[in-house]
Amino acid sequence: MAAGLMTKPAAPYPLWLIAGPTASGKSGLALSLAEAIGAEIVNADSMQIYRDLRVLTARPTRADEARAPHHLFGVADAGERWSVGRWLRAARETLAQIAGRERPAIVVGGTGLYLRALTEGLADIPAIPAALRDETAILYERLGEADFRAKLAAHDPEAAARIEAGDRQRLTRAWEVFAATGRSLTAWRGAGSPALSHWRGVVLAPPRDVLYQRCDARLAAMLDAGALGEVEALMARGLDPSLPAMKALGVAPLAALLRGELTRDAALARAGADTRHYAKRQMTWFRGQAADWPRIEAETAADQWAALRAMM
Repeated sequence: MAAGLMTKPAAPYPLWLIAGPTASGKSGLALSLAEAIGAEIVNADSMQIYRDLRVLTARPTRADEARAPHHLFGVADAGERWSVGRWLRAARETLAQIAGRERPAIVVGGTGLYLRALTEGLADIPAIPAALRDETAILYERLGEADFRAKLAAHDPEAAARIEAGDRQRLTRAWEVFAATGRSLTAWRGAGSPALSHWRGVVLAPPRDVLYQRCDARLAAMLDAGALGEVEALMARGLDPSLPAMKALGVAPLAALLRGELTRDAALARAGADTRHYAKRQMTWFRGQAADWPRIEAETAADQWAALRAMM
């Protein structure tokens, strides 16, 4: 199980994990820490991997990237599909290279599955045949979510219970793994070995009302900074709508705005609601899956940094 900040033994080259919901201040805190200890920063946000959406995914700015080495930010094209496993392989390689340079590393992001894979391991699940994926999609459409979930629960009750309502992608993935291997996704995950041995973790958890205000303010700033142009360029490519980058927060409502289906205010309202809902899901995930990580509940960047320094 993941251990907290004060209970992990020190590594030869310190490794920090900074987690938390969107707009909580993770990137700023990681940069302050990187400058203080001479560390390199590794991305653990599933959308900041894609180079096409720097503004809309709140990737570090070029000025921020110049202040400390950044890795796995904007390394993939929107036409690619990065899985947890692919990120984990890239992260392991990157962290090994940083250790080889005798530098500390900071892994920062809000994608809980990435962080769990890094700290708890990820089993080498065999590839799912395309025909089975198609059959599963048809089965889901025929049964609907409730009956599909009940069918999954007969073979993987843990997955059926933990996967949130409306998360078709993870429900079908759990069924595909069982159908292809005869073994539940939960059992596969339990067979993984941790990628890390020594690390120190912290979760940013500002008050919910403050977090939601930040989400709304940042979304408005993104539009002013060029997010609409990013989505327009993405639409022009005619990419498969099932690609991960096409599901990034804000893409769907801004695409509707560009098609004339929503006004600017309506698009902002929808994107804001989606973002707040996602932040709530992240907070719930970290409370459950990283319950023993120390929390920083401070609101401002300065206070967050002071709280982290007190833990060092």
